[in-house]
Amino acid sequence: MSTLLRWLSRRSLGFLHGLGAGLGWCAYALSPSYRRRVRENAARGGIDACARRAAVAHAGRLVAELPRLWLRPSGDPLLPAVQWQGAEQIEEVLSAGRGLVLLTPHLGAFEVIAQAYAERFGARQPMTALYRPARQAWLRELETTARDRPGLLTAPASLVGVRQMIRALRQGQTVGLLPDQVPPESLGVWAPFFGQPAYTMTLASRLAQQTGAALLLMLCERLPGGQGWRLRVLALPEPLPDLAAFGGDTAAHQTECAAVINRAMEYLIRLCPEQYLWGYHRYKTPRAP
Repeated sequence: MSTLLRWLSRRSLGFLHGLGAGLGWCAYALSPSYRRRVRENAARGGIDACARRAAVAHAGRLVAELPRLWLRPSGDPLLPAVQWQGAEQIEEVLSAGRGLVLLTPHLGAFEVIAQAYAERFGARQPMTALYRPARQAWLRELETTARDRPGLLTAPASLVGVRQMIRALRQGQTVGLLPDQVPPESLGVWAPFFGQPAYTMTLASRLAQQTGAALLLMLCERLPGGQGWRLRVLALPEPLPDLAAFGGDTAAHQTECAAVINRAMEYLIRLCPEQYLWGYHRYKTPRAP
């Protein structure tokens, strides 16, 4: 497997995306449960059949481009293939000395975001990205190698990782989260996501509120023809609510904060619905911690 992945890492992005589109359709054809989730989740989001079909291919492209992203030599920069839009918003936060929380859903080439940030801004302030280690030992080792890059740190999805991110933000650094990832039981609340209750992490809002960090959204679109990626930085469509408005009811406050974050994720997804992972098991019951 390692030999195959290293061979793939040296192929062109156009080749990988072509291969990935085929893999995406194979997975769709071979898994009834995956097909059902794609259809049901896309229907909840009001996505038409054309965008849904495109999303099947893009899910495969996401997988196929990982060897290139993870095993790329440190001397081979990613930035020539990345088009930035709105990077001045990150510049403004870093220049003010504030911590920064970057949020993106399972949309587009989200694995590109941390590496692109590290190459452009990591020398000034590193990024700490939250991740959930893979169950397979060989894949865990590969992930560790892939994410060990200058200006890029990782934090496990655990209490230790949360403390690591809080320290980073208080030092004016940056953290990255996928807030549509289902957290373990007791670490989230039920909040609407495309009209249906979904167990949602409260971590994003709590990090910002506890440290005074800024919140920004990021979207990394996969460009056609293997041309690379377009990375867009956007402000939240609406601010997080103030605790005072809830009379000190922290539970109600956290639930509304989660709803605001979910609406922000919906906003990003509607900008590029054909690249969202509609097959992601977003509405599952959370696992025990």
